[in-house]
Amino acid sequence: MNDDVKDIIDNLGPDVHRFAGKTVLIAGGAGFLGRHFLAVFKRLNKEVLAKPCRVISADNYITGDQVVVHDNEHFDGNIIDVWADVSHPLPVREDLHFILHAAGVASPVYYMKYPLETIESAVQGSKNLLELARKNSKLEGFLFFSSSEIYGDPDPKAVPTPETYHGYVSSVGPRACYDESKRLGETISTIYHQQFNVPVKIVRPFNVFGPGMKHNDRRVIPMFTYEALNGRALPVHGTGTQTRTFCYVTDAISGFLKTLLKGTPGEPYNIGNSNNEISMADLAKMFTDVIPGTKANFVSYPDVYPAGEPQRRCPDLTKAAKDLGYASKVDVKTGLTRFVDWAKAQEGYWDKKPA
Repeated sequence: MNDDVKDIIDNLGPDVHRFAGKTVLIAGGAGFLGRHFLAVFKRLNKEVLAKPCRVISADNYITGDQVVVHDNEHFDGNIIDVWADVSHPLPVREDLHFILHAAGVASPVYYMKYPLETIESAVQGSKNLLELARKNSKLEGFLFFSSSEIYGDPDPKAVPTPETYHGYVSSVGPRACYDESKRLGETISTIYHQQFNVPVKIVRPFNVFGPGMKHNDRRVIPMFTYEALNGRALPVHGTGTQTRTFCYVTDAISGFLKTLLKGTPGEPYNIGNSNNEISMADLAKMFTDVIPGTKANFVSYPDVYPAGEPQRRCPDLTKAAKDLGYASKVDVKTGLTRFVDWAKAQEGYWDKKPA
């Protein structure tokens, strides 16, 4: 992960100095993405910024563990971790310059388990954080984390999918608690920009993966990795023809921060990798190269997984390239290899860790 953090900072270039001396609130700081943001800011404070930034990480740990902000090697008093639930107003009494709303439930298994909490974080959580943003006259950027799921199962003619595509989503379907709450979160964010001039930027991530993901959140790459490391066949759902474009975390975090710093207020940006659309069957085959001896097993969708899975997902990144100078650099196999190397060293990825 240290190499990943360095890559992210290198990707951002001189723009990172805008964080010097500023205060950043990260809602969802204990999540997969939140932990990477904290690692980036910690490295910036230690090695890059002339004046450190102050970072407040807020999370209610509904799907994650409390983040370890400090270690024995380096204590950074500018980074603090607090328990907080964004569905209630946060009692922040200091000036904020940047707010990242990454709090939410992103795994299909978990948002089926916590549907109301999923809605609350995206809807009421957004309103509470936007109210906080509205009170901060020095605020330079507010980043709302939406999702590529807001496009639903797009018309094949709209793949790769641009930000102008309006989506094809059921308001009463099994994924609606996530899809529709993210769509409404975008609407609320846009209104706060239009009515109160809050500098809101919206990101729509496309299947981000990398070190820090837990195998039991049931997203496909950590799930496949866990099964393969323990010598079991990979459970490919359905026919395996459904496709995704996986974006390694260094590209994703770079894109998110570029959006925060350079994006046009009030507008959405796709962030992902458009060069590696791959079917789940082919992804399983790729695992045989990364973890020799791996086999695939085609299975029915489990009851804990919501129906209505999109058949294709691939972003059009033209807007992000033009406005932000964004380009993904890590292909899926390289990212997968880096992820598996990390997972091998994690006890959580082994039924019984090899001696």
